[in-house]
Amino acid sequence: MRIRIVDAFTDRPFHGNPAGVLLLDGASPPDSWLQQVAAEVNLSETAFARPLPAGGEADWELRWFTPAAEVDMCGHATLATAHVLATTGRASGLIRFAARCGILTARTAEDGTITMDFPTSSLTEVEPVPEVERALGAAIVSVHDTSAHVGDLVVELADERTVRELTPDIAALRGYARRGVIVTAAAEDPSRGHDFVSRGFFPAFGIDEDPVTGSAHTALAPFWARRLGRTTLTGLQGGSRTGLVRVTLAGERTLLTGHAVTVLDGELLTRP
Repeated sequence: MRIRIVDAFTDRPFHGNPAGVLLLDGASPPDSWLQQVAAEVNLSETAFARPLPAGGEADWELRWFTPAAEVDMCGHATLATAHVLATTGRASGLIRFAARCGILTARTAEDGTITMDFPTSSLTEVEPVPEVERALGAAIVSVHDTSAHVGDLVVELADERTVRELTPDIAALRGYARRGVIVTAAAEDPSRGHDFVSRGFFPAFGIDEDPVTGSAHTALAPFWARRLGRTTLTGLQGGSRTGLVRVTLAGERTLLTGHAVTVLDGELLTRP
């Protein structure tokens, strides 16, 4: 069984967010086996795609596992999967995925970018939690809770430098969001190619920091669109490892666009 590691939201190896990708044939393996593979790969997410019968509303079943648990939605591993399907000739044009969060699509352009269509997250402003502020070690400007399929707290900080230099107490953040905590701020200099910055911490799912979280941008898109007055924006996410996500807010849907590059192509010797 072929297994690939793909760096998503970047066009350069060893940047962006790496994801494991396995294309399955036949019946879906037991969940316990999928979880063991994801734990062995030990990246923030490993995607498992299985072809579906022709004529349905989706072409592939898609599931994502962190090293510790299955998740409802994942952007970078979806991008990585679409990249593998396109570059191996298993799919072309519009690719439709059936996932826990509904039907998702991805389309590859001639320039190699892939645009995914995800549900837009709702945002509800909530009172800052003093424990979160202490865990982050930075003053909070605002906090928003996201919809159930995302499950993050979006925490606005003062500026880009604060986001970049953040050294949070990861253990202390555990338990303050259904999924994770996203910190964000406006770009210091938009001429550098991004409009806002963010970083994502998901200790409850075994991920101290996720380099580039595509699904979080379904909340960051409406958050920054309201503040900056534009529906098409570019976000830069990450600490030591970064990537770019171009977002287009289209009402109840958010388009996420980025590049991907395969950095490892090997054989998984164990089978379910």
